[in-house]
Amino acid sequence: MSKTVELARHLETLHINNMYKTDFYWTWDKTDEEIDAVFTVADALRDLRERNKNTKVFNSGLGISIFRDNSTRTRFSFASACNLLGLEEQVLDEKKSQIAHGETVRETANMVSFMADVIGIRDDMFIGEGHKYQKTFMDALEEGYRDGILEQRPTLVNLQCDVDHPTQALADILTLMENTKKPLSKCKLVFCGDTRNNVAYCLMYICAKLGIHYVGWGPKELAPAADVVEYCREVGKETGAVVEYGEDKELLKGADALYTDIWASMGEEDKIPERVKLLTPFKVTGEVLKATENPDCIFLHCLPSFHDFDTTMAASQKELGYDIREVTDEVFLSPNSKVFDEA
Repeated sequence: MSKTVELARHLETLHINNMYKTDFYWTWDKTDEEIDAVFTVADALRDLRERNKNTKVFNSGLGISIFRDNSTRTRFSFASACNLLGLEEQVLDEKKSQIAHGETVRETANMVSFMADVIGIRDDMFIGEGHKYQKTFMDALEEGYRDGILEQRPTLVNLQCDVDHPTQALADILTLMENTKKPLSKCKLVFCGDTRNNVAYCLMYICAKLGIHYVGWGPKELAPAADVVEYCREVGKETGAVVEYGEDKELLKGADALYTDIWASMGEEDKIPERVKLLTPFKVTGEVLKATENPDCIFLHCLPSFHDFDTTMAASQKELGYDIREVTDEVFLSPNSKVFDEA
């Protein structure tokens, strides 16, 4: 019996009917069985591809990608996924479309969706605005489908907004599963640094869902919102997950994975002096890795990373007296690092 057949039989045992014709907006609104289903299908597709078997689900159709922010890994992952399933990716470049001439979101959404089966949107440039745009776009499609403009309603996949990054979180957990020899309920993941950013939040959500011990290790000035922590702890009461955060280095002990992200994105240069002061004590170094007391602890990062001074931004900030490296090469280039497998 092939691995794919075994995985298909497992899929039949899961309660996932509600996933059909629904969007993937948030990490936290999926059940543990629905997340299990995503992992199972991903594993089956990998098995088929490795055995050079056909993975195409569609004979034709489009996967529309809308990237309102820069992207490398997510952009190529979405394109690869479309190709794997038999869809052709079409990139909607707002500067090269009628959007630049004032076409509304409703008009654009309906126009590009006639032959589309899935639409991936990334928009995390403005706090409070990322998901708003996605919701506006998909509400327009729902209206168009209801009014008979569209024969079918494409599914939306959140490729990152300002509070969540579902595809990143799923890839992170898959990487953890592939590199640990114990069930997720026995794993501990520590996010180091700015524990209130969107990647930290989506990791906290999915860890709570899957019963993983989650720690946010960072300064109190950048602690996660109390309501988010409370929500995840409530979920953890059902799954057995522990959710905690703080500045104590003891929190690192027993970690199966250390995770971090850059301290300041493009356009946030004015925040660098404050961020460097707050976050340098939480930089992932060889000493921090040793503090886990787990020689098999892996290092994860959503990328891109400032792990040396070869980038223009890191080099220019160094000249100004700021070391913006959130991780050192001692860790980033070590055998413990799984960042490229993760990507």
